[in-house]
Amino acid sequence: MDLAVASGVFLASAGAVIYFGSRLAIYGDALASLTGLGRLFVGSILLALATSLPELSTNISAVRLDPPNPDLAVGNVLGANMLNMFTFAIVALFFGGKRFLQQVAPEQAYLIVLAAVMTGAAVLFGAVKLDVSLWQVGLSSMILIVIYAVGMRVIYATRPTEGVDQEEGNDTGMTLRHAWAMFGLVSLGVIVAGFFLAWSTDQVAQITGVASSTLGILAVSLVTTMPEASAMIAAARMGAVDLGVAGLFGSCVFNVTILTFADFFYREDILINHTEPAHLVAGSVALILILLALVLVLGRNRLRKKAAAAGLVVMTLIWIAGAVLVGAFGAAEDSGDPGDDATVNLQHYQPEQPRR
Repeated sequence: MDLAVASGVFLASAGAVIYFGSRLAIYGDALASLTGLGRLFVGSILLALATSLPELSTNISAVRLDPPNPDLAVGNVLGANMLNMFTFAIVALFFGGKRFLQQVAPEQAYLIVLAAVMTGAAVLFGAVKLDVSLWQVGLSSMILIVIYAVGMRVIYATRPTEGVDQEEGNDTGMTLRHAWAMFGLVSLGVIVAGFFLAWSTDQVAQITGVASSTLGILAVSLVTTMPEASAMIAAARMGAVDLGVAGLFGSCVFNVTILTFADFFYREDILINHTEPAHLVAGSVALILILLALVLVLGRNRLRKKAAAAGLVVMTLIWIAGAVLVGAFGAAEDSGDPGDDATVNLQHYQPEQPRR
């Protein structure tokens, strides 16, 4: 496979993922309005699910490649959570810092805590590597889905009942049937584009010798989190900060469950056990950033304007440092194993070579 061809497929599929993912957010929001659901539910469930479809599609495609690429799948999830927090900090700074934070409902803290618990659990399971499975699905994957179900039940029970989660102006300009039809069509587009995104990234990793973990954390996650960023910016522009924040942290929560869903399609062993040092760095940085965001949200009314802005700036700097560390660990992985596929500069795909 020529590098130019693989890069062209990557760019085309990346553009498709961004476009279809953004449309998913639009039609998902329309469905929420037409069905009468509140903003917190839209953000943490429907919008989060819609904008996380690129990650879901890419991860399932990655583990179904021949041979499978679990490094790419795990890296995409943890890298996406890390990048979502960078998006939160940048958008909050651009739209007023403390003024932005003050528009976030206090009930969002439950969702942020769940995002921290899910991300922390993924890092812990990746470091411990539990070798226990049932029907070829890891025990760690099952625990993650249970945490998700319990956590979302708590969030549903503590959601705002009036004021914060009530939308104004439900005229979406479309019927419910039209919204469902378009939602289904763009969902299909995301799934197809996600397959080609995973395939092309795998080819680029094989040809260039760049570690798949690094590509998943830095390159693919940048593309698959574009829908979350678009939805966050759009929500802030129309004054629906709560919707955008819930969508972003809800996406962080759902992203971790993707490790469980992808594990059903990965038949070789337990998916999360394929974590490498770069993955653990990305997950740890994501966890730190989520906890910092929690502090800023809880203290939004007590913090001075400059202190709130400084906290958001620190979040961006931590993300940059984390990205540099991920790249450094990826380079170390490439140079540390002379016999694996990442150190061989291939000119065409050779599936018989073992993958880390």
